[in-house]
Amino acid sequence: MLRYLYGDQLHQYPNLAGAMFRDRADQFKNRLGWEVQVDAQGQERDAYDAMNPLYVIWEEPDGSHGGSMRFLPTTGPVMVNDHFGDLISGPICSPLIWECTRFCLRRGVGSNVAAALMLGGGEIMQGFGIKHFVGVFDARMVRIYRMIGSSPDVLGSQGQGRDQISVGLWDFTDEAHAQISGRAGVTPEQSRFWFDSAMGVVHQHPWAKSA
Repeated sequence: MLRYLYGDQLHQYPNLAGAMFRDRADQFKNRLGWEVQVDAQGQERDAYDAMNPLYVIWEEPDGSHGGSMRFLPTTGPVMVNDHFGDLISGPICSPLIWECTRFCLRRGVGSNVAAALMLGGGEIMQGFGIKHFVGVFDARMVRIYRMIGSSPDVLGSQGQGRDQISVGLWDFTDEAHAQISGRAGVTPEQSRFWFDSAMGVVHQHPWAKSA
């Protein structure tokens, strides 16, 4: 299932949160060789985790972490402006654009998990009235985005081949929603229910009588 948790809610799910940060360390430091900080517990965190971001987490049936992403509005500090400004024509700052970072997949998870995370991103877009996500991605993600059916518009790149780093801008059309939902194996109704439940929207069963 998809969970939507703000940073100050992670303590309610300590095992899930701990696994997320350990899987981030495994992916970004061990597999990709990024220069990231890993603490004594084997968890990868950075300054943006301290800004109460919104996390989308795929929780496996056994309660373990399958994958996750992190979101922050571009009206505040974000990675693309702070560290990758040379790839874009100017700072991105809009209440209608949020940054998506730390796209992480646990080793060995099914291909549906990446699609489910993108589906969760779409729910955030629709639920908060956001028009676009912006994010930095490397060359290996191009194939994954294409497979999911959610390729970004590239705003700028540097490097060549496997070393290429790009800044992309995503939207979320109805067509993309249907395609990503199918790849995730999650119905649009179920996806919306998870988001609304996390955000405190009360659902009434269709067979229940109105008061």
